[in-house]
Amino acid sequence: MTLPVAWSTPEDIDAQVRRLWERGRLLVAPSDGGCAFPLSLRLRRPDSRAMSDRFDEVRRWIRDLEGGSKARRGFGYAIAWTEIDHRQLGRNRVPAGASVPTRADALRLVGKQRQADEYARLAAATVATFPELSPWLAKKAMTVLEHADDWDRILAALAWFREHPRPGLYLRQVDVAGVDTKFIETRAGLLIELLDRVLPSEAVDLSAGRRFEARYGLLSKPPSVRFRVLDPRHRIGGLSDLAVPAHELARLETAIRRVFITENEINGLSFPEVPGSLVIFGLGYGLDRLAEVPWLRRTEIHYWGDIDTHGFAILDRLRATFPAAASLLMDHETLMQHRALWGREETPHAGPLERLTSHEWDIYRALADHRHGDHVRLEQERIGFRWVTRAIEAVG
Repeated sequence: MTLPVAWSTPEDIDAQVRRLWERGRLLVAPSDGGCAFPLSLRLRRPDSRAMSDRFDEVRRWIRDLEGGSKARRGFGYAIAWTEIDHRQLGRNRVPAGASVPTRADALRLVGKQRQADEYARLAAATVATFPELSPWLAKKAMTVLEHADDWDRILAALAWFREHPRPGLYLRQVDVAGVDTKFIETRAGLLIELLDRVLPSEAVDLSAGRRFEARYGLLSKPPSVRFRVLDPRHRIGGLSDLAVPAHELARLETAIRRVFITENEINGLSFPEVPGSLVIFGLGYGLDRLAEVPWLRRTEIHYWGDIDTHGFAILDRLRATFPAAASLLMDHETLMQHRALWGREETPHAGPLERLTSHEWDIYRALADHRHGDHVRLEQERIGFRWVTRAIEAVG
């Protein structure tokens, strides 16, 4: 059986050049990793046996290859020839290699001359204002082209941040023609790459990671704390359900003496009335923001979380700020009474917990060690409401 012919076709040669384009190497100078011309290409060609045994196929291959070359089309690749002696047909000229003579040939071969001209314009405009971006441009030429329609506005945004380092404003207040909040938010990754290179080091907070506002000294939306006042006598201006920034909650003047904390929103909304109390809900691991509220240290705090490893991890974390916080409905009896409603905790917490009581630690270890079954969890909202109200009444 004859194996398929694997000799290079004009399409194969074009594909080599196209891959170089896609990597940006046709856009930058050889000193920056671009292609040097003439550019040698890989040519898979018949071996000596094929030259003898399959000469008709070889002649068709030569004809096709020559048809796609610069000699025939006026641009593209050039063929280097060699001569062989065929035992029957005599001396013949066959391709020995292929190359692209000039960058213009390469660009026309892949149909990208217009894009290359556009990149040259954008790169020149960028270097004129931000010469420090020259190395980045050499590596990210295709990124520039991908954002060509927006590039002038991107440069304008960079200029604004350079003129206003760590401005202490909201993103909405960045005043650049054609640049709005959405423009920056949807291009934050690219802007981070660029701003890190054009701003002085003291204007970039690397510890903020990829959080754009914190990294460049912008204001971000303050995290809110949502709570319900559970005693009508302590409502705030007649309101019982509020969400305020933690620093404003810290200034609240209240005679509240007991605070419940729960994660589930519906549990917070359906929490029964309790004299002298309020319930905070929906924070999850974000309960660290409660450290900003000093008057909470004067209250009796009860935390109601899921009976799973993460629920106890959040309780442990809460006690780092409020050591006297008590757990609510996170006991062995509640877990066992609701066995039919157990769910599965897909990714259990695995770190150390140092602030649990001995009883809480026993429940946590039983869950972590799968003593009750595989990855057992009891979510707050699955606990019977009558069971919940009895436990809250016992506290109140």
